[in-house]
Amino acid sequence: MNAAKTHVSSHTGRDAVLSGSMANTRLRTMQAGVISAPRRIDIMDVPIPEPNSNQVLVRLEGCGVCASNIPLWEGRPWFTYPMGAGAPGHEGWGRVAKIGHQVTEFSLGDRVAVLSHNAYAEYDLSDQLSTVKLPAGLDQQPFPAEPFGCAMNIFRRSQINRDDTVAVVGVGFLGALLIQLVHAVGARVLAISRREAGRRCALDSGASHVLILDEQAHVVSEIKDLTDHRLCDVVIECTGKQGALDLAAELTRERGRLVIAGYHQDGLRQINMQLWNWRGLDVINAHERDPQVYCEGMHQAVRAVQTGLLDPARLFTHTFPLDRLGDALEIAAARPAGFMKALVLMQ
Repeated sequence: MNAAKTHVSSHTGRDAVLSGSMANTRLRTMQAGVISAPRRIDIMDVPIPEPNSNQVLVRLEGCGVCASNIPLWEGRPWFTYPMGAGAPGHEGWGRVAKIGHQVTEFSLGDRVAVLSHNAYAEYDLSDQLSTVKLPAGLDQQPFPAEPFGCAMNIFRRSQINRDDTVAVVGVGFLGALLIQLVHAVGARVLAISRREAGRRCALDSGASHVLILDEQAHVVSEIKDLTDHRLCDVVIECTGKQGALDLAAELTRERGRLVIAGYHQDGLRQINMQLWNWRGLDVINAHERDPQVYCEGMHQAVRAVQTGLLDPARLFTHTFPLDRLGDALEIAAARPAGFMKALVLMQ
């Protein structure tokens, strides 16, 4: 594991006057993580942003570390440094500290989850339509709602019913959430993961069988044995890697659904179009781009956690303070034994 480089800037005179409520808080600056170069984080004092008429300012309690952040952390030729303060954190939650004059759905002190873009910081802005209120029953729980919402939207678009046999290829945080959802509707779940931690988590999340993600022909043979050679009605690919995409197609039965949930961000992909044609596969790219669809998934996730349909708490395996943001990103990239999800906690 490469060492993360974190530089904590000197404080430049925080002015805080606290007189009993968040409405009376006066803070001029906040701490924010800045990716200033590949594998270098500067923790800096920067001005607290002001919400516009339709935004809320959220004092963040924490932010999840997304796998999509890893290329920014490691460095790619197409990225420009330094990144903006708090970028690319987008899995934040906290309490409303200030509201724009046209905001009607939120009040000071409301605990919320947000779909924002600079959440590796003590504060971030969120449009009111990209903000989800969290009920009091979830007060003690970390709530990175954006990946929860992704799982809900992927599950919805997969159109899974209780009679289906579903394979989940890749059991990280997203794969584990999807296994929980698939198991909850009564479908049979077959989980395939390279990591022992992923396979253990898959069993805990409701998978009936777990397989080692190794040589493709061997995995296909095992799945055929488990399905009387019928293969799977739905296969959800969660890794974002070429080999897993190839395998997922091979595991999908004729007229089955191949759901691409992995984030394929490291270059072009090749597909076996002959196989896709011959089997008549329905291929679903389950990535959303409409913020309102994202947020509807986040609302659904709140209800799913409240009712026990989703149980994310055991998936939060590593936590770090903001001044160790570099370590959080590094461990997300390295994925050591037992790793599932890292959180950066601001308090």
